[in-house]
Amino acid sequence: MTNDVCLSVTDVNTYIKSIFDKDQFLTYVCIKGEISNLKFHTRGHLYFSLKDESSKINAVMFNYTSANLEFTPEDGMSVVVKGKVSVYVGGGNYQITVSSMKQDGVGNLYVLFEELKKKLASEGLFDQDKKKKLPRIPKKVGVITAPTGAAVKDIISTINRRFPLAEIILFPTLVQGESAAPNIVKMLEKADNSDVDVVILGRGGGSIEDLWAFNEEIVARAIYKMHKPIVSAVGHEIDFTISDFVADLRAPTPTGAAELVVPSVLEINRYLTLYKERFVSIITKKINNYDDVLKKYKNNYILNNPLSLYEKEEQKLDSLLDKLNMLVNGKIEKDVINLDNLKNKLVLLSPKNILEKEVKEKILRLKEEMYKSATYVIERYKSKLENVHTKLDLLNPENILDKGYSVTLKNGSIVKDISEIMVNDLITTKVKSGSIISEVKEVR
Repeated sequence: MTNDVCLSVTDVNTYIKSIFDKDQFLTYVCIKGEISNLKFHTRGHLYFSLKDESSKINAVMFNYTSANLEFTPEDGMSVVVKGKVSVYVGGGNYQITVSSMKQDGVGNLYVLFEELKKKLASEGLFDQDKKKKLPRIPKKVGVITAPTGAAVKDIISTINRRFPLAEIILFPTLVQGESAAPNIVKMLEKADNSDVDVVILGRGGGSIEDLWAFNEEIVARAIYKMHKPIVSAVGHEIDFTISDFVADLRAPTPTGAAELVVPSVLEINRYLTLYKERFVSIITKKINNYDDVLKKYKNNYILNNPLSLYEKEEQKLDSLLDKLNMLVNGKIEKDVINLDNLKNKLVLLSPKNILEKEVKEKILRLKEEMYKSATYVIERYKSKLENVHTKLDLLNPENILDKGYSVTLKNGSIVKDISEIMVNDLITTKVKSGSIISEVKEVR
């Protein structure tokens, strides 16, 4: 037709909407279905789908009606809604504008989820004492997810940013649909038999139907059998799947899983710097302590003046000998007096022969006792004197001359450092058999 009228998209959608609005059956309908893809808008509106076994319809519930709800809608929940079916001109799709909603029990998928969760929990698959610890610094990280999409990109970019030394091994798998669960199990077994240190199992967000592969019993049991530690990161933070409960650790998002699995290079550098500072501090403290001990020995008077020890012991020896002489002389004088007294008594009381015999015996006995006492004292101090001489000989710096060494003196003092010698100085080199006087021509 040459005179065809060309309509805009808006004209067509508006016309279709008018047909829906004039239909008395569609102005008020009651629908029973299961909530799916539920989204809470910041303004309070609810956007979701109602579905049954073979079909679904989009739905919207505005804030002035959702505010009157007596329960919180959730994905998988079976509800009965009443409202008007119309067309959204802007999108060209029809939807039901819900005016009221009542809970009609829990959806089939949610029932299956709770039943399996209860069953596996009773078998101990969720027990905390069976959870494996993640390696602190993994060398290889296995990632089981779809090879395309935001999840794998987020995991790879996060690991490369935080710890680029880690190698990422991708085990691509289906994450949605009827074949997803067996495919996930196959990749779990493959990853467990590889040389990776830890495994991330995950995917992006979606409805309960989209995430259902991670609620399958075969996936849960495959996770439980794994020897490698595994982190489950399925959906968004509000999403929970059976794999989250069986895994060794649950991450709220795929990005969160990458942050849990690998450390931050910045954090490692900070710890290394801290340990380095502590190590340097400990070594410095020990060096300072040893330096103090060395200075103490350097400044020790006895070590710098060994002859003073000899002189001190000589004085002690003189004092001991004086005391010894006093004791011996005192003992002799006392015995002589006693002898004289005894002689006088014997002369008065006994005949001459008896007196002489007893006096002689007494004298001999006293001499022996005096000799023993004197000998004991002399030997004791002699032993002490020998010990002192032995120690002094060990400390005598001239002993090294017997071994072929020499001692250099300047102005009568021992030269300990090259800085004490100047050109043209007269120095004395003392060897075993004598001394050599030299004039310094060069100092090196």
